[in-house]
Amino acid sequence: MTGPLEGVRVLEIASAAPAPFACMMLSDLGADVVTVDREPKRGVPRRSNDPLVRGRRSVTADLKTDAGVALVRRLAAEADVLVEGFRPGVMERLGLGPDLLLTDNPGLVFARMTGYGQAGPLAPRAGHDINYIAVAGALEPIGRSGERPLPPLNLVGDFGGGGMLLAVGILAALHERTRSGRGQVIDAAMVDGAALLTAFVHGVRADGQWSDERGTNLLDSGAPFYDTYETADGGYMAVGALERRFYRELLGGLGLDADPLLPAQMDRERWDELRERFTAVFRTRTRAEWTKVFAELDACVSPVLAPGEVADSDHARARSGFVAVAGVAQPAPAPRFSRTPARVPTPPRLPGEDTDAVLAEWCGGEGATDAVANGGGRQLTAEAAS
Repeated sequence: MTGPLEGVRVLEIASAAPAPFACMMLSDLGADVVTVDREPKRGVPRRSNDPLVRGRRSVTADLKTDAGVALVRRLAAEADVLVEGFRPGVMERLGLGPDLLLTDNPGLVFARMTGYGQAGPLAPRAGHDINYIAVAGALEPIGRSGERPLPPLNLVGDFGGGGMLLAVGILAALHERTRSGRGQVIDAAMVDGAALLTAFVHGVRADGQWSDERGTNLLDSGAPFYDTYETADGGYMAVGALERRFYRELLGGLGLDADPLLPAQMDRERWDELRERFTAVFRTRTRAEWTKVFAELDACVSPVLAPGEVADSDHARARSGFVAVAGVAQPAPAPRFSRTPARVPTPPRLPGEDTDAVLAEWCGGEGATDAVANGGGRQLTAEAAS
């Protein structure tokens, strides 16, 4: 076995960020993902190091030609899932809309990834992660008091609210198909997913436990015991000592547990004073020294690791949390399965490198002998692809 999704065929129309992330996850878990890439530009194509495109095979097609459309339609007829990340209406204009492809293959799960969704006033508009999370209410709460909202990389819209939402939708649709035998269309929008990630905020706000003033709440850097602190060497420690028992351990590690003048944990009026005390103490030792201090304390205090440090951390090594793919260290497939562990991902492929092999496996080799060389990949003629 090579993962719990072994035997599932996914046809991915190449796009950026969220849809490739979803397809990476599906491939990591054993699905056979084939990406339809654009034809390579002139010159020798360079193999990508991007983990988001690991673990699949590649065919090339010009979707502006009858040959390219025919190739995708032929492959979609053999697929379990098709993933596309165009703006609404583009696949229909190409002649590859869900009505047509579901007629060819009634069991096809047609998964659509967009920023604003297939319908609504913003649906046709361009945008990026920052725009989607802004209108979803996920950007405004992030940042310190008195400062501007701070974009949290593109983790909330593209990946958490986008690609991961799309993957969940695909798995749900595949499960439902086991009962009905029918495929369906998935409308996965980053604005919906980002809003979904804020569900807890709406709950605590309704209970009167959340202030709309940024940077004043327990989890948004307002609380001094849920924040980051600079160390003597310019590193940082992350403190998440919310509960009373963890807070006691925090004070013990900082040597402040016997200080009678220290403000009470929940005295909001003195939070600034408490933060100043923590700041001063953390600056007396290096990150490594504080990591050693808190290693044996259940205080919810951790070193803040940079992306380049994580693979070599003790915990990541113990869990084999990172793998090397073509010499590039990157996060290993997750989650973990007891009976059907995920395979080690294969490196990214050159565009069109696998056309003949995919045709042989998915389509019984139909048209494979008529394929023509095209910029290092393969593309079918219109006659062969039909």
